Amino acid sequence: MTEYTFPIVFGVVFGTISRIIMLRTDYRQYPTYLHGKIIHLSLGFIAASLGALAVPAIMEKEFTAVTLLTVAATQFRDVRNMERNTLTEVDSYELVSRGKTYIEGIAVSFESRNYLVMFTGFLGTLSFIIWNVFAAIIVAVICLIVGSKLMSGSKIEDIVDIEQSKISFDGAGLYVDNIYIMNIGLEERKEEILKYGMGFILTPKNINIVTTIGNLGQRQAILHDVSVSLGVFRDSGTPALTPLIKRDLDDGRLGVFILPQIRDVAKAKSVIGSVPVLESAVRMPSESKSLNKGDKV
Repeated sequence: MTEYTFPIVFGVVFGTISRIIMLRTDYRQYPTYLHGKIIHLSLGFIAASLGALAVPAIMEKEFTAVTLLTVAATQFRDVRNMERNTLTEVDSYELVSRGKTYIEGIAVSFESRNYLVMFTGFLGTLSFIIWNVFAAIIVAVICLIVGSKLMSGSKIEDIVDIEQSKISFDGAGLYVDNIYIMNIGLEERKEEILKYGMGFILTPKNINIVTTIGNLGQRQAILHDVSVSLGVFRDSGTPALTPLIKRDLDDGRLGVFILPQIRDVAKAKSVIGSVPVLESAVRMPSESKSLNKGDKV
């Protein structure tokens, strides 16, 4: 055994633990309970090993060994591609699809978590060598806390006010509050929608949120999560029973029309509020220099 054995083992162990903490199968049922987790835990172990091994390599001036980190970055990009391709294939069989924006967000998060694991292994090993095992434990615990914080971003409830609203028909037009959703011609479908349908209004809290929640990918993510958590009253070949979200073009509010099998208002509001705000959907028009100068855009 060398002087670096215990620091490397320490970094690998805590790096792998951080991946275990960041790997959760939630209501979206992804990753899958066994095989998907095995893949990601194995990749987490590899990432932790690379991060831990980089420290002795640098201290021994074996700078060529650090090029392994470049190889790791390439492999983690492949993880992102793998997740994207897998979810895209599966998405076509969902009753309410995730949408490409949501899939891309999931793929990016899986790639980024491997980098967090690598940094945890790197910092854990480095602090063990520079100071001692007790300092290394403190640093590793801080890394675990930071990793847990970074994996949970903003939620819909942070940026909008959610209120239940009545669904109604004006002729063939379906409305949530005063927001038009779609046309329904068959009386049978109208009866099913009035019986099983629920409506909600999402009111943005500021001007930036209007653009964010208007993103089609963000809207599809809301519909998918609600349908997964509460079920959906529809089957293939029934386009009239498709959950939809439409905007009020005057003020940017969203009218959410869903057909849950569990018709519980409190649970529905909780699920909608828990939907993650997709990074690719976030817009900050108020930060525009043109707007700040009062220029027209």
